[in-house]
Amino acid sequence: MKPVFKPALSGRPNRGLPRRLLSTLGALACAAASAAVCAAPDATLLAAARAAQPQLVNTLREMVAIESGTMDAPGLARIADYAERRLTALGGQVERRKGAPAAGKDSLAEVLVARWSGSGKRRLMLIAHLDTVYWPKTLDSQPIKQDGNKLYGPGIADDKGGVALILHSLDILQRAGWRDFATLTVLFNGDEESGSAGSAETIARLAAEQDVVLSYEPTADQDPGVLLAAAGVGSLTMSVAGRAAHAGAAPQLGRNALIELSHQVLATADVAQGVPGAQLNWTTMSAGNVRNQIPDKASAHADVRFTAIGADSALLAAMRAKVAASSKVPDTQTTLALVVGRPPFVGDARTRALAQRAQAIHAELGLARPLSIHPITGGGTDAGWAQSSGKAAVLESLGLPGAGYHAKDEYIDLDSIVPRLYLSTRLLTELGRD
Repeated sequence: MKPVFKPALSGRPNRGLPRRLLSTLGALACAAASAAVCAAPDATLLAAARAAQPQLVNTLREMVAIESGTMDAPGLARIADYAERRLTALGGQVERRKGAPAAGKDSLAEVLVARWSGSGKRRLMLIAHLDTVYWPKTLDSQPIKQDGNKLYGPGIADDKGGVALILHSLDILQRAGWRDFATLTVLFNGDEESGSAGSAETIARLAAEQDVVLSYEPTADQDPGVLLAAAGVGSLTMSVAGRAAHAGAAPQLGRNALIELSHQVLATADVAQGVPGAQLNWTTMSAGNVRNQIPDKASAHADVRFTAIGADSALLAAMRAKVAASSKVPDTQTTLALVVGRPPFVGDARTRALAQRAQAIHAELGLARPLSIHPITGGGTDAGWAQSSGKAAVLESLGLPGAGYHAKDEYIDLDSIVPRLYLSTRLLTELGRD
């Protein structure tokens, strides 16, 4: 996820601000969160969140030290071992399974599902992912380090921060004797960064059994909040079949697939702009094997994003119509194939209600910067699979604020740990109480 948000006030603690200004900012945060009067914070949960911060930082350091790139089977097994130990220590009944095969290949990742039974009425589920985008030995060049209020490390925000928040939220609530739920389910998967092909069915099936699903992807340090929607992700392949010929002796006998492909790529580059809820960017192209032969095959691939249900089929229809409308090289055939890897997450009224409740809870802390409610991000998340049945209310981005995801020098904001732990635990107790 790489959302782009408007600048906001600093999220650092309110050190040195005048008391009158603090009071004013707290009142504004409260007003932004809800029309209702802000409640005082839950003193017990807030004290527990403060006490848990050093332990959560230690958990982050331990997890980041276990490199778990999304296609690195040994690293994924090690981080799954770690998560299984932690969930078991919290009293969860842990099931560990291999991801479902996809595209004729066995999944490299595992899915961990932990369950607890309580004395309440609501069925709650928390999800986060154990894999990162970083290849093994990234720690050699990007070591774990702290600089002021920032803690750096590959995958520390996306999404080991979310995993740590879940583990320590449950620890706090367990110590408080919280059992106000019918069932509590935690799912950690190891293939989110590669499309969740092995875990998608499990996420969708378990989410369909829930009342509420909370997803702990990170949020932007510049403007931390929760998320109402996220793009679906797909891949479009354009293939051209032509005719091979000697490039020097008889090029006129060939039908150049590369020329036709280039023509069609340019012709279709802006088609998505006319399809509501669709985005397309051509990213790779290949053709031919040797320099002295007219290529008879060529292909290009595009990254595709969807922010509306049905936008995928509408885009494919528009692309096919555009391709059929013109051809540059005679006797060539162009075909299109669209594969949707993850459906869009499009929050409903229940999602907005959850977001507003989270905003009101956060406002109890009286911080200068209120919790934002972000309408959408172009990054895809597993909230799309969780919402696919339409049965559970789903809210995204309850993880730690940070930046640098999928890039160099990824970090989390240490000052955000206590507010986010408080938000997570308070939200769960509120949901259980309903």
